[in-house]
Amino acid sequence: MTTIHLITPVTTRGIRDLKEIAHLESPSLSFTHSLLDRGPSSIESEFDEALAVPDTIVRAIEAEQAGADAIIIDCMGDPGLKAAREVVKIPVLGPSETSMHLAAMLGQKFSVVTVLNSVKPMLANLARVYGVYEKLASILVVDIPVLELEQRFAEVQSALANSALQAVERDGADVIVLGCTGFLGCAAAIEEHLQSAGHDIPVIDPIPATVCVAEAVAKAGLRHSKRTYATPRAKEIIGFNIPRTAV
Repeated sequence: MTTIHLITPVTTRGIRDLKEIAHLESPSLSFTHSLLDRGPSSIESEFDEALAVPDTIVRAIEAEQAGADAIIIDCMGDPGLKAAREVVKIPVLGPSETSMHLAAMLGQKFSVVTVLNSVKPMLANLARVYGVYEKLASILVVDIPVLELEQRFAEVQSALANSALQAVERDGADVIVLGCTGFLGCAAAIEEHLQSAGHDIPVIDPIPATVCVAEAVAKAGLRHSKRTYATPRAKEIIGFNIPRTAV
């Protein structure tokens, strides 16, 4: 049995329900989940992301200690991804890194559709860091805050479909990446909308895609390189309650 731990790196209770990914479970795959005790209510900027990192690191350590086989950070900002890889030995995946690399494999150019303009610089920078910026056709927004996605779901679906079509027809995107994990479950309708407009274009839903990759990596017995993500040297840490066994 492979267990994947999903860290939703915000403090808002109820923002993620494991029932949303229950269809991905199998006799050989199960999920556990955690939120943060300290951090932002949502992540829509570099500032929000920075606030999310300390508790994300703690949750990663706790997940490994509890027996998880892999960890997914449930945010397209990939907050704390590299730091978490340093303090654990199991695979840690970010949906942004995973989805962007998949998009680069599936087409020559990809576009990302996200929530707000404040997120665009973050995603553009991640594309540079992940080495796929030259394949990034555009980043578009639906202009709906993360905490309003659920109650404005019909509006979200419409805005995503229209933005995806614009990315394909105006910007030349061959693949669409949903740029917020809060868009979970929207990919099929967007793909159908593109198909109706004559475009056979894949739409990547980051959480299901990252789950599949995380499961494959864990089952293959692979993990990140400790030459790249070396375990931090033990030293005094003031003001942060980091489990000492990790460092």
